[in-house]
Amino acid sequence: MVSIPRDTYTKIVGKGTMDKINHSYAFGGTQMAADTVEELLDVPVDYFVKVNMESFKDIVDTLGGITVNSTFAFSYDGHSFGTGEINLNGDQALAYTRMRKQDPKGDFGRQQRQRQVIEGIIAKGANISSITKFGDMFKVVENNMKTNMSFDDMWMMMNDYRDARQHVEQHELKGSGTRINNIYYYQLDDNSLANVKKELKESLEQ
Repeated sequence: MVSIPRDTYTKIVGKGTMDKINHSYAFGGTQMAADTVEELLDVPVDYFVKVNMESFKDIVDTLGGITVNSTFAFSYDGHSFGTGEINLNGDQALAYTRMRKQDPKGDFGRQQRQRQVIEGIIAKGANISSITKFGDMFKVVENNMKTNMSFDDMWMMMNDYRDARQHVEQHELKGSGTRINNIYYYQLDDNSLANVKKELKESLEQ
């Protein structure tokens, strides 16, 4: 699992310019964003799932809550979170993924917590045993989620990768902040990018 910093300075595929990677979506929607990620990481991006952050709440509640491992205590949006293993309902999960300013790692810490929630959803969702309940879960978020995967594709992936949740690896793209024409960008470290590319390709070959 890889989170790409939103200010990453990279080539925008289809635009022919260098810019922040999150601008690829503004310029050309989901397809341009997927193409840009594909070129940056040098791996195929065949499928996408676009999720409204608000739907995290609905997904978590439909699953009956999730469990994450909090690395530090904080309060945000009326919710308080301790350290260690904690259980989250939908509202709590949304707040947990949104807090940034109190995190010592800033936006990178928020990315880490977002990955934790996604892992929690995958772990809980992998226990869905009936196609009916699987369909019910997606009905809850159908207005907040768009994908180019068919229902059969999603069901097949859920079954084929059910055990993969035990081997989820998190990768962080390291780099440093810089200013170009007085605009802030995140410049990826070449070695870090190369290592992440290598790890992704090795995973695809397994």
